[in-house]
Amino acid sequence: MATVDDFQKLDIRVGKILEANDFPEAKKPAYKLKIDFGPEIGIKNSSVQIVALYKKEELIGKLVLGVVNFPPRKIGPFESEVLTLGVPDAKGNVVLMTPDSKNPMVGGKLF
Repeated sequence: MATVDDFQKLDIRVGKILEANDFPEAKKPAYKLKIDFGPEIGIKNSSVQIVALYKKEELIGKLVLGVVNFPPRKIGPFESEVLTLGVPDAKGNVVLMTPDSKNPMVGGKLF
């Protein structure tokens, strides 16, 4: 069973997607994202398997939640630096976790 202390080890922040690009080298359809997590964390890369529900163009400027303190993960030729959070829909497609408000601080930490 996880504890509150375990949860507090995760650094989950609000990020703003700056770029979304195709990732043809990925085994499963994916995008490569550049996400701004504010001045403390900076701009990070993330690979996300969200092509079924999202077009690249609609992702620009979208606010998302991401775990910023996991070690980078090599996915083919790409280094994914953060885990962008999502949940499955009824068909198993990834739905991005986004803040409920349009005005959260970019880089704000989930608590």
